[in-house]
Amino acid sequence: MSTTSNLAVVLIQRHDELDVFKKAYALAMQIFDCSSQFPREETYSLTDQMRRSSRSVCANISEAWRKRRYEAAFVSKLNDAEAEAAETQTWLRFAVDCKYLESEKGDYLRAEYEAVLRALVGMQMHSEQWCKPIKQ
Repeated sequence: MSTTSNLAVVLIQRHDELDVFKKAYALAMQIFDCSSQFPREETYSLTDQMRRSSRSVCANISEAWRKRRYEAAFVSKLNDAEAEAAETQTWLRFAVDCKYLESEKGDYLRAEYEAVLRALVGMQMHSEQWCKPIKQ
């Protein structure tokens, strides 16, 4: 583990300071904005599912951060966030294929979720760097 990694973990006090959380949150807000233009008949299906899964990525990262005293719980919540990010990519594909979202925007959002997925997997693979006893 590098000194830089240790320093980053020490300096981060809250989940909303994590780059992966910031990126996931910004993406969820972009999805909210673009999905507001979806047809009304999709309100309780595609629109709702895509918004829920994108928001769930952020919520699971938040929970993981608070559970980092216990490495297995931390990794489990990050895995949940990973699954929700992948689900969001699937809903984005449906939105593009149904012509509710321009393919360029869908490609961009899916690629941005790939970056979120890479960060989440990295945190899981190096969970020992993130799971330190918290001094009260």
